[in-house]
Amino acid sequence: MRKINDTQKSYIAGFLDGDGSVYVRLKKNETYKYGYQIAPYITLYQKEKYIDFLKSIRDLLGIGYVRSRKDGVSEYIIGDEKSLIDFSKEITPFSKLKKQQLRLLSSVIKLKSKTKNAKDFIALCEKIDRFKELNYSKKRTQDSKEVSKYLIRKNLLTP
Repeated sequence: MRKINDTQKSYIAGFLDGDGSVYVRLKKNETYKYGYQIAPYITLYQKEKYIDFLKSIRDLLGIGYVRSRKDGVSEYIIGDEKSLIDFSKEITPFSKLKKQQLRLLSSVIKLKSKTKNAKDFIALCEKIDRFKELNYSKKRTQDSKEVSKYLIRKNLLTP
């Protein structure tokens, strides 16, 4: 992430608080050791006609990418772990509404690197479950309970 000043950090934190999201998805993926992929993201949203504005933020920060969705919304997405950690470190002190999510995101990424077995993986998934409460998520179907069931079925975890 490029170096930005406190005014820019404040602006981006406010933008994230209003038109952004901080979350970690549990994606079912059989190619991963425990059958699930941990996918952390920070996303800023705008109408498609303001895509150039999102691109200017991406250019300012030097991380992430911008894409257009089919529903007329553009997204600026940060998804690689180093960039997420750097962004969180710089923006968290300026955030008012997403401070807890930014801290939780950083702790999930750090805990992920320390995961050594299925029990550790479930503990990580339980931490990820906290995003459901913080983000008022209604669509989240993959959670620590689903992962536990999967790991038990695969004989990777004992009940």
